[in-house]
Amino acid sequence: MINIAKPCLEEAEIDAIASVLRSGVIAEGPRVAQFEQIFAEYIGVDHAVAVNSGTAALHVALMAHGIGKGDEVITSPFSFVATANSIVYTGAKPVFADIELDTYNISADQIHEKITNRTKAIMPVHLYGQAADMDAIMEIAQDHNILVIEDACQAHGATYNGKKVGSFGTGAFSFYPTKNITTSEGGMITTNDPNIASRARMLRAHGSKQRYLHEILGYNFRMTDISAAIGIVQMGKLEKLTEKRRQNAKKLSAGLKDTKNIILPVEKEKCSHVYHQYTVRTPHRDSLRDTLQEKGIGTGTYYPLCIHQQPLYKEMGYEASFPNSEKASREVLSLPVHPALSDDDINTIITAIIEWDRRLK
Repeated sequence: MINIAKPCLEEAEIDAIASVLRSGVIAEGPRVAQFEQIFAEYIGVDHAVAVNSGTAALHVALMAHGIGKGDEVITSPFSFVATANSIVYTGAKPVFADIELDTYNISADQIHEKITNRTKAIMPVHLYGQAADMDAIMEIAQDHNILVIEDACQAHGATYNGKKVGSFGTGAFSFYPTKNITTSEGGMITTNDPNIASRARMLRAHGSKQRYLHEILGYNFRMTDISAAIGIVQMGKLEKLTEKRRQNAKKLSAGLKDTKNIILPVEKEKCSHVYHQYTVRTPHRDSLRDTLQEKGIGTGTYYPLCIHQQPLYKEMGYEASFPNSEKASREVLSLPVHPALSDDDINTIITAIIEWDRRLK
């Protein structure tokens, strides 16, 4: 079976976990601080704040900026539900803007149309590992004096004009097992603002800077040293893992370039795509998925239902249509691209799709 995703964990991660267990410091401790420093330096920001999930990173980033009841945050309807849920957690309202169909990222033109006097922030999602149009988004934010909080949960190391995502505004990353690097579960907030970093640290730890002195309402969103130890090892591999993903994506695109019934992913000129997912689009998705499954090739549909179409959001009164997002949700299919793939695996995927494509005519 060729799996759609596979965490790249080796003896070094096991040894790191064992070292933490032997130390006796297994909750938040020195390894969390070390992981934060390494990650901040990698992204190119002054501060990184570790939390226990990507969802928590989004939630805390919003709260650290004071976003709450009565505020609006513009974001994409074509993402994992946590993107919008994190906004709802604060009491603010997600306002959806449609995507660009070639990149699956939020359209800057659509953002313009959604701004009101209640708009507090834009939350672009760097979906599948490719940066959104950050020049346009940052210009909009500056013109309207609103915040940018980047959902970079799928985009560790992705760049726009040579600058890493998560360094334009306040960034939020996920270390779920299928992400480009993992801590088993975990997240990270990135910022150049010391006040935002300080508030985020308080929010993740029951609103305290000093033990048993609670200044604000906070949460238990702390990362453990066990998770951080895994993350430290994974950071040492990230560039190598990213390059392998990019090589695998290049091989898939080269092998599939003459197919007639699928649309391949694009990499925008200003972007360096890290291929958290290699996502094709076809109106014959079910047929392609079933064919690949029969041949032992795993696939994923990210995402089969837009956020505004989810029952929860329908109950909230979301009724607008977003044609590009809805078309994408009907047609996208992600193929294996992870670093553990062999050349034989990639050739098997290409051959199976070419045979399927020829049968469709």
